[in-house]
Amino acid sequence: MVDIGALQALAAVEQHGSVVAAAQMMGFSPSAVSQQIKKLEKQTGFSVLERHGRGVLLTERGHALASYGRRILAELEELQATLLADPTAPHGRLRVVSFSTACRGLVGPMLGRISTSKVDLDVTVVAEDPREAVAHVADGTADLGIVHNWNSVPLEVPDHLLLEWLCEDVADLLVHRNHPLAGYEEVEPSQLINEHWISTPHGAICNEALLRIFADLGRIPQIKVYDPDFATHIAMVEQGALVALMPRLGRSPLPADVIAIPMINPVPARQVGLVHRRTMAQSPGIGHVVGLLREITLQTVS
Repeated sequence: MVDIGALQALAAVEQHGSVVAAAQMMGFSPSAVSQQIKKLEKQTGFSVLERHGRGVLLTERGHALASYGRRILAELEELQATLLADPTAPHGRLRVVSFSTACRGLVGPMLGRISTSKVDLDVTVVAEDPREAVAHVADGTADLGIVHNWNSVPLEVPDHLLLEWLCEDVADLLVHRNHPLAGYEEVEPSQLINEHWISTPHGAICNEALLRIFADLGRIPQIKVYDPDFATHIAMVEQGALVALMPRLGRSPLPADVIAIPMINPVPARQVGLVHRRTMAQSPGIGHVVGLLREITLQTVS
């Protein structure tokens, strides 16, 4: 009989391109993954990997077996999440990946409610950019992702994942109270061409959203500081050195010297949503956490 763990190892090697990458994804050593592959070859009677330079490639029969393996593993996950689970008593371990402001604004309150309830759910959370969150849920290293999709930067989601939108999260311009724009009720990008900005790092979705705001003007914002932490953005604005674009979700109360001004034409906004594998759609644990997040969103996000 073919070993499920060995099939999992082969599918991971195919998906991630190497034994080392598969081992990192699965949380095993490369030698442990290699042993699983050898076990699979012994059980099937044929080679599933072949040497190619310093790496490996799947053989034709290896690709076919990996394809079967993915289907079997998906059906097994669905079985465990439905028929073998008690829908009235969600329990077990749930791995969540979320962007940082949602950790503060949504995940924190959700964990608080779980801790004071009788639900036996062990939830672990890792903060990641939405693209990484989608990748983790897609490859099985996470069960639920909390993601965002800016109106100017679409998020790609594989077909085997389900995406459900929770809310719209609008971003504001943050300036020092002595800034010339501080008394404005709203501002447009054309008024901000000469401003000096702090932004999330190159490649981050929020950074791309800032760049897209100015794209129609044929300009690039003058970004002077790159930092992933929005708390640093607020601190920089408080010093009067820079301006920032900041979403409202999970935003800490602003200091007295920092003013938030709505932006228009366009209004910078992102959709906040949840992704999980289709095979987990009926999971009691997923259903319970999604329900809590919906309730918290209705209560906290305007």
